[in-house]
Amino acid sequence: PRQRDTVQDFWQSPRIAQQEGLKAVELFEAIDSGRIKAVWIMATNPAVSLPEAQRVRRALAGCELVIVSDCMQQTDTTGYADILLPAATWGERDGTVTNSERRISRQRAFLSPPGEARPDWWIVARVAQQLGYVEAFDYQHPQQIFREHAALSGYHNRGERDFDISALQNLSRSDYEGLSPVQWPVNARAPQGTTRRFAEGRFYTPNGRACFIAVGEHQPAGLPDADYPLILNSGRSRDQWHSMTRTGKSARLSGHRYEPVVEIHPRDAQRYHVLDGELVRVSNQRGELIVRLQVDEQQQRGSIFLPLHWNDQYASRACVDMLVSPAVDPISGQPEFKHTPVRIEAWQPAWHGFILSRRKLDLTGVAYWSRARGNGLWRYELADQTTPDSWSQQARDRLCALPANAEWVEYQDQAAGRYRAARIEQGQLESCLFIGPDRQLPQRNWLAHLFSEAQLGLADRAALLSGRPVDSRQDSGQTVCACFGVGRNTLLHAIEEQQLKNVEQIGAVLKAGTNCGSCVPELNRLLSEACDSSVSGKTNAPPLVAAVKS
Repeated sequence: PRQRDTVQDFWQSPRIAQQEGLKAVELFEAIDSGRIKAVWIMATNPAVSLPEAQRVRRALAGCELVIVSDCMQQTDTTGYADILLPAATWGERDGTVTNSERRISRQRAFLSPPGEARPDWWIVARVAQQLGYVEAFDYQHPQQIFREHAALSGYHNRGERDFDISALQNLSRSDYEGLSPVQWPVNARAPQGTTRRFAEGRFYTPNGRACFIAVGEHQPAGLPDADYPLILNSGRSRDQWHSMTRTGKSARLSGHRYEPVVEIHPRDAQRYHVLDGELVRVSNQRGELIVRLQVDEQQQRGSIFLPLHWNDQYASRACVDMLVSPAVDPISGQPEFKHTPVRIEAWQPAWHGFILSRRKLDLTGVAYWSRARGNGLWRYELADQTTPDSWSQQARDRLCALPANAEWVEYQDQAAGRYRAARIEQGQLESCLFIGPDRQLPQRNWLAHLFSEAQLGLADRAALLSGRPVDSRQDSGQTVCACFGVGRNTLLHAIEEQQLKNVEQIGAVLKAGTNCGSCVPELNRLLSEACDSSVSGKTNAPPLVAAVKS
């Protein structure tokens, strides 16, 4: 109550909230039940990121007023917006940021916001003014907000509150613009900031002493059983972030993993009769996902791992929070993202395929698809349990909606269930489709490289429907180092031909592993593979492939 009185007095507010608001999971439960009629969502994508995502989407669909502020026009959440407000993104904002060591730094915009996009503070202030609070929200610059923030931190603060930057409350506009990084507290006792905390042995507790809190052991809300024997752990994958609203637009970041993959220990894969590289169904009582399986000895037995990033913008059935329980920690409200009981089983499609296209395609009606950005193209992985009556007609329906003056080449082996087609416009590859009865399809990287060619050469045209270059060295393979675009095949060739023995030598030759370092574990695995193959007399380098004439 004393803290509420302090804030209310500082702001001269006629009223102030007397109890805490709802945490995220509770909030959407209240929207779903009709207790909350309007919601304003800023800088987050709850239709993907919150547990029991199908309930979140149902709540948004039934809510009377949904306002979304986002820097991206199309996300799983913005599709439910009645009002969509264009927000400025990180490089377009001006203000301050504070890092985990309490260091406040000026952040200066290096891009102008496009179109009508505006910073969040500007949007909130203008909406508040339209609601009648003109004087209270008459901000014209982030410096004014910072000064108010600093003043509140020191208001009636006699040393009992740790956050105090009151020494900065009178910063002029020029002083704010030139603010040097400083660690809080920044007050009358420490006007230059505070590098080390608690050096004097006093803590912000009633008696000034530190408190240790004994935490008892608690079992997760969801425990595995005979029906759902595996624990689904969700988390980040190497090159993506949050729900891919921005990182999913990057061809470089999508080169390493271009479809959703679930990881499992080899013994668990054997126990549940699922194979490396095949599609599997991951399910529980809340729903099911269809994803690609990767067998990995580093995965803990009894657990499987799925990245949290995939959503309906980039995959048909891979939003991991469709399966996650809404059980939360009673204090923090943090959901049980790391412990969801599920089962896994093989998913048997009638056919597998992929499309590379310069266009973003509508794949409605395909049971499994994933979409990833490439350099100048989109990459699609496909599979379904139903085979169309005519692959030729299906391919033309998908790929021939644009001008009819394009070249169309196709190949079909109806008995074997194989079909391939390509669309060429003005000598450039515009799109291609490869279908087969199993996942034994050509590698995608060389075909994707053809989209960067100004004109297809005769050899490339001849080899196009085979999906393989005449010279295997043209195929760099799946991206391993995203920073420098170094592929698996390139690495294996270099390791074998130049007898590279460690990551440092790889970096000296190809630069791989010398920037962010996230690919170093995979580089070490490739070195181990090369060492094992040299001992056994086998080679890891892909075989040379003869040209195929069309």
